[in-house]
Amino acid sequence: MKILRIDSSIKGDASVTRQLTAKITEQLGGDVVVRDTTTIPLIDGTWIGAAYTPADKRTDEQKELLALSEELIAEIKDADAIVVGMPLYNFGVTGPLKAWIDMICRVGETFQYTEEGPRGLVSPKRVYVAYASGGVPQGSGYDLATAYVTQVFGFIGLTDLTFISAEGVAMGEAEAIAKAEEQIKGLAA
Repeated sequence: MKILRIDSSIKGDASVTRQLTAKITEQLGGDVVVRDTTTIPLIDGTWIGAAYTPADKRTDEQKELLALSEELIAEIKDADAIVVGMPLYNFGVTGPLKAWIDMICRVGETFQYTEEGPRGLVSPKRVYVAYASGGVPQGSGYDLATAYVTQVFGFIGLTDLTFISAEGVAMGEAEAIAKAEEQIKGLAA
């Protein structure tokens, strides 16, 4: 099995979600590609212009601008399963995770517009999301990340999501991690 592991915490080795994504991929087994999103640049108007230019009409500069996006999309399409680290920062996803999402949501590549509405172009696969928060319960009114990530992944065709939650890290990190690790033990590839 090919697993794509996405890490988005800016805390490096001190990151709870990085610990959890490592444990999830270990539990699942297989070949793992790790993508650290903290170095992914933000998109801008020039990038959007390149993305909406037909592939056969793109300049060399536009092709270069989209090269990372092409690489990230290929990683998703090549994976059998995806493991995403999603720490909650100020009620939402991290900036690095949002930058990765912006790079992978491309019309004609990962979704298309139809008369019935948008349709995802990524073949179905399991997505495991490691959620960690200082004190915000997953699914509560303060958790804006879970619904957002569910919507975005569904938009590109990924609807089989499993959340592993480490809630209340600020009030008891060891206990929060232990609860998440129990959830991980029940995962099957």
